[in-house]
Amino acid sequence: MIEVQSALVHEDLITEDFVCNLNKCKGICCIEGDAGAPLEQNEKQVLEEIYPKIKHLLAPKGIAAIEQYGTSVLDIDGDLTTPCVDGNKECAYVTFENGITKCAIEKAHEQGIVDWKKPISCHLYPIRITKYPEFEVLHYDRWHICKDACSFGRELKVPVYQFLKDPLIRKYGKDWYEELEQSVKSNY
Repeated sequence: MIEVQSALVHEDLITEDFVCNLNKCKGICCIEGDAGAPLEQNEKQVLEEIYPKIKHLLAPKGIAAIEQYGTSVLDIDGDLTTPCVDGNKECAYVTFENGITKCAIEKAHEQGIVDWKKPISCHLYPIRITKYPEFEVLHYDRWHICKDACSFGRELKVPVYQFLKDPLIRKYGKDWYEELEQSVKSNY
């Protein structure tokens, strides 16, 4: 692992390649799974504030789930997540365009409706963060549904951490990312 400030970065984020390929996977990561997207505590309030602004972009099933469960929920493990349609189907914040699942929050951001892109866990995927009192560990979440992203990343020769440069900077800042790049150059 590489230590960057108060985070440990697993070497898989450097040695493994990954580039999302929505034309192949159709955004299935927003539909599959056993819970919604993990949320940070401050994101709960953001979702409450932006929901009225993005509601018109959501699918009727998503609106129904949010109206029933709220803009965020606690999953079976007690972790804060986005609500899901029918309890554990697609994320309530998805929208569908030409057979591809997309994030309605991100669509609202692109249209200038809201200034928040989407939950950081979604923006960082396939990086997942495990939090400890003194530090965080960033690791690569391997999921079979992302096999096309792995092969596309290998084809383009783009490591996970480079593909996710923007969300890593959003989460940790530009200085942090530059330190990560320097550590990669020094160690790999």
